[in-house]
Amino acid sequence: MLREFKLKTNAEDLHSITQPVAEAVRESGVGEGICVVYCPHTTAGITINENADPDVVTDLLLGLRKAFPDRPEFCHDEGNSAAHLKASAVGLSVTIPIADGRLLLGTWQGVYFCEFDGPRNRTYYVQVS
Repeated sequence: MLREFKLKTNAEDLHSITQPVAEAVRESGVGEGICVVYCPHTTAGITINENADPDVVTDLLLGLRKAFPDRPEFCHDEGNSAAHLKASAVGLSVTIPIADGRLLLGTWQGVYFCEFDGPRNRTYYVQVS
């Protein structure tokens, strides 16, 4: 089962998408399998990280900004090379096992859509099999 989701994003942020992904798994009826969450954009990504402390998101964004700052020597005309670098480093998809009809995430884990070049109207896909 393939589901498409839409998301309106802010300038730069991580959006928890754990609930809609978990609902897609439940609706699929798959008891044992895998769930792939995929982002079809080049300046956004998907990751799994801690979902209990909101400071983790703040720290992740700070670390990515420090690791991939905007630089005057970048040549890309759109001026969003740092966003492309962040998306490449984070990655465009995650794969999560499904057991007993639910995502096999750790206690503190959540799934995040990572926006590095917003605000934008974004799409992500959830494939359950």
